Amino acid sequence: MNWSGGKDSALCLHRVLQGGEREVTHLLTSVNEHYGRIAMHGVRVELLRRQAESIGIELVQLLMPEMPSMEVYERLMFETMERLRAGEVTHAVFGDIFLEDLREYRERQLQKIGMRGVFPLWQIPTRRLMEEFIEEGFKAVIVCVDERHLDKSFCGRLIDQSFLDDLPEKVDPCGENGEYHSFVFDAPYFKRPVSFTVGEIVYRRYQPARSENQSDCYDHDRAAQNFETGFYYCDLVPVESNE
Repeated sequence: MNWSGGKDSALCLHRVLQGGEREVTHLLTSVNEHYGRIAMHGVRVELLRRQAESIGIELVQLLMPEMPSMEVYERLMFETMERLRAGEVTHAVFGDIFLEDLREYRERQLQKIGMRGVFPLWQIPTRRLMEEFIEEGFKAVIVCVDERHLDKSFCGRLIDQSFLDDLPEKVDPCGENGEYHSFVFDAPYFKRPVSFTVGEIVYRRYQPARSENQSDCYDHDRAAQNFETGFYYCDLVPVESNE
């Protein structure tokens, strides 16, 4: 399971577990090794570990340098996937919804090592997915927003009906175009919620990619690849659970 720690991967995993047709053996997450945070989402690795512990599935961290080239990104990904394939993993699950070029890229890469992709959320209307997310009892907080689409006030908000209602008309409800990212701190399959406090909100500005050889390395979010834009990040600070 390609696991970002956010709502799409969490809902995707839920559907796979409910289906009962596949055994999910690993959660694979791209991590910025320099900062010790989930790539693009900016969530601390400690919270990622606590998610995996609560789910009860082994976590595999794909450690990336701060600004990897596409060549480095693909090499590290290939090496990691080869190790999983050697351990009899046959499929890779993704939470992609409608970005066809991204799906085609993933499938081409998987073919090189004899694996196949699974896309449980594919072509499902995003508003419906978000309503399902809320109705099923998932809990998530917004950890990153692209200032071209959402203002700072959305950063740190919980995903609920009021959040959906407040989204501007041109923003995809699931943020599939990189408008926002989230951290899921509770789900139907969590043993316990992941405890945290909301920290400071920081602003970072990114320049467009300098060439085709520079990877955004943040999985499907290509917002900073072709545009100069800024992001607001809400830091989540781990705390010990009272349970």
